[in-house]
Amino acid sequence: MKNYKQTLNLPRTEFPMRANLPAREPQIIKKWNEREIYSKVLERRRGKKPFILHDGPPYSNNHIHLGQALNKILKDIVVKYHSLAGFYSPYIPGWDNHGMPIENEVVKSDPVISELARTYKNLKKTDVKIQIRKKCRNFAGKWVEKQKKDFIRLGVLGDWNNPYLTMDKQYEAEELLIFADLVDRGFIYRSKMPIHWCPTCKTALAMAEIEYADIESPSLWFKMKNKDENYYALVWTTTPWTIVSNVAIALNPNLEYVLVDADGTRYLLASSAVSRNKEILKWQNLQVIKTFKGSELEGVKFLHPFFDRQSPVVLADYVNTEDGTGIVHIAPGHGREDFEAGRKYDLPVISPVDEDGKFTADAPMFEGMTTEQASSRVVEVLKENGHFVHLDSIMHSYPHCWRCKTPLIFRATTQWFLDVDHENLRKTALSVIPNIKWIPSESINRITASITERPDWVLSRQRSWGIPIPAVKCKKCGKTVLNGDIIRKLAEFVSKEGSDAWYTHPVSDFLPEGFACECGSHDFEKEMDILDVWFDSGSSSISVMKSRGIDWPPSVYLEGPDQHRGWFNAALMIAMAEKKRPPYNTVVTHGWVLDEKGYSMHKSLGNVIHPSEIINKYGAEILRLWAAEVDYTEDVRLGDEILDRVIDMYRKIRNTIRFMLGNLSDFEPSRDMLEYDKLLPHDRYVLMQWEQTKRIAKDKFESYEFHGVTHLIYRFIVVNLSSFILDYAKDRLYTWKREGAGRRSVQSVMYQILDELLVVLSPVLSFTSEEAYGFFNKPDKKDSVFLEDWPSDVESRIDDSLARDFEYIMAVRSRVLHVIEVARKDKKIINDRLESFIQIIPKSKEIGKVLLTYKAYLPEIFIVSQVELSSGCSGEYSEEDENAKVCISHAKGEKCERCWMWSEDIKGGLCPKCREVVDHVNKP
Repeated sequence: MKNYKQTLNLPRTEFPMRANLPAREPQIIKKWNEREIYSKVLERRRGKKPFILHDGPPYSNNHIHLGQALNKILKDIVVKYHSLAGFYSPYIPGWDNHGMPIENEVVKSDPVISELARTYKNLKKTDVKIQIRKKCRNFAGKWVEKQKKDFIRLGVLGDWNNPYLTMDKQYEAEELLIFADLVDRGFIYRSKMPIHWCPTCKTALAMAEIEYADIESPSLWFKMKNKDENYYALVWTTTPWTIVSNVAIALNPNLEYVLVDADGTRYLLASSAVSRNKEILKWQNLQVIKTFKGSELEGVKFLHPFFDRQSPVVLADYVNTEDGTGIVHIAPGHGREDFEAGRKYDLPVISPVDEDGKFTADAPMFEGMTTEQASSRVVEVLKENGHFVHLDSIMHSYPHCWRCKTPLIFRATTQWFLDVDHENLRKTALSVIPNIKWIPSESINRITASITERPDWVLSRQRSWGIPIPAVKCKKCGKTVLNGDIIRKLAEFVSKEGSDAWYTHPVSDFLPEGFACECGSHDFEKEMDILDVWFDSGSSSISVMKSRGIDWPPSVYLEGPDQHRGWFNAALMIAMAEKKRPPYNTVVTHGWVLDEKGYSMHKSLGNVIHPSEIINKYGAEILRLWAAEVDYTEDVRLGDEILDRVIDMYRKIRNTIRFMLGNLSDFEPSRDMLEYDKLLPHDRYVLMQWEQTKRIAKDKFESYEFHGVTHLIYRFIVVNLSSFILDYAKDRLYTWKREGAGRRSVQSVMYQILDELLVVLSPVLSFTSEEAYGFFNKPDKKDSVFLEDWPSDVESRIDDSLARDFEYIMAVRSRVLHVIEVARKDKKIINDRLESFIQIIPKSKEIGKVLLTYKAYLPEIFIVSQVELSSGCSGEYSEEDENAKVCISHAKGEKCERCWMWSEDIKGGLCPKCREVVDHVNKP
């Protein structure tokens, strides 16, 4: 056989076959930094319509996890797409720096600080607070830098040199000004009421800082004697320690209650609870003595089981008989519903539990005990005085601190609150929710329920690391004052010195001239509570966009599912109070990241996957592709099998791009690009398919359907490119005349598709698109693919007539490919598809007309040597459907030694086409 290799148009490119992403990606990031790509992207769009994604600040206290990686990648896709689409879309990353997790970590890791912070009394000292705050600031700053490197490594473009930090002086000052305005307008008040209190973190908690988990609690039945008659109220509770603070018992006014004689003791309980309690308490003899409506018993007095005080009956609709007896004891100092009942009936609020969760001297029998120890002691006391009935245990959902994960207690304390109903705040917030785009759409229900159900916002925290609430206390009368002018004065100091100024300056520096208490005194001391960190992050868009000179509000917020109670909620309430409109037009929520089996990732389960593991082994591009191809609106999974699938997906995309680059190495657009009407029809058909794909992709990007984009593009690459044009065109690319119109036709289409594909893919596969763009022969090439424009629609590519024709051709092609595969497996007729002679018998005149029109191109479209339109079939294998009957037999003639196509006109080992090409190459 002669050597015809020198006459073949073999592809060549420097774009590597092996990705080696862990090594290549840092080089691309370095290029972005050196060429200041982010700044150039912004400058290119300056003055255009803004599209702002406001970054929800991650907490700066640990390495990033997969959930944060998913979050940042999704945000990066949003920003990059909108920048390419022509919007001015700066991305300002942010960090949440204040709060208990950092303070707890600092206290735990520093022996000196740990000893100082052992008691709440020490934590209130100014010098201790200053020490803690300094160490917290350093700790937070260290983790900001570490997380920043991790996020940059994911390929996220943004203003990394100038992020927003909630501990920055300017940020703190802006937040205080917002707070001052809310104070002046009457949103902020101080009150004593029971709130969730964490005895471990030693501070009050707001609703967003609470999570629920099942715990085992005591299930206690005890009795309280009627003051005037010889019977008892049968009471049930799961918190025996709160009986210490009991001041009443509650009945449902609408339930029926009965007085029963149970084995000689008379009890009052709900009628519907009798049967269950008889079984639990093992009553042998039971007789109903009298029946009451709950409302009839209002005001009846019972005696506390071990203290000398009375507990009247109060009425409450929330009392039920699902558990217990239909009678609950009321301790206004230890429960929100109890507090409301107490306020209605003017009951005393008793709460003898301190900041460490221990009983004070106000409860002598229990002084120094934790609530758990006190519960055990209460049971003993009830047994000693004859008021104990029964003790069991129960598993139930109970509030826990979301930071330290320990159970909370309800404790009446004096705190600062934001009144969520002042100026109809809650009502107006609920009224704008339907005008916001919620993705997924059902998340509107979560935010609506969260706003509807939320109590007044507990703003104060009894900790050190945060922005101080600059309240002052009169030394003469003890009245605490929160004044907008004082807050604004502090903001002036904070803008220069940071929020430590509250602790380092005397109180007189912040008081307006002549400032006096209502009692006439001018002598004040500083209060030491700090603001809830949700107020820090909730006010972030107002603070950040004002300081950066960007028009408020942002376009979109994008975070995880817990933020309907958290950041989405806090931001909405602050914005509605301060700006009278929501802080976002669109809210996107992604799910949790689970392991491959659908379990949450925990160290204890050994199923945690760190982003760095994937990046170091496979590259960040694999993480980006995973984040873009999963349906993030649900919980998403990741494990070895899923990674293998994503890697295979990536490999097909990369190899397709590589193939196209290699076969465009000699293509000069200005010289070789063919006009649309000079392209071969099947090449035009693929270009039309791309045009339609590109338009759908744009719509899906704009509706945040990134998995839809990814699967759409992947399907086009695999089906329309790899399995169609790049397959049938190999012969044309490799063996046809290099400068011939046939070869230039397919190159023209490949060039146009690749030129646009790299831009469309770049928000998702940023590293690969950038790398390929560097090798792409483009006359007006920019410094980066991200400096390109989103490809515009090309109407001339849409040809309805061509689409109809190829609908028939592609249907017949599917039947042809199948019959070829059957014949190849049998190996009696052919071993290779180029050995095929295909006969087609159309089933309709319309199909016959179409096939006849494109007859010259059918061998290439089917990738066979010979095709015949026939009325009869001589092949050994055949198949048919509603379109055509397809028969296959071995091709006629001989095999061309150069292109391997079979022909009946082989001379010198070459078919006519190859003879022409070789003669052209060998011309002197």
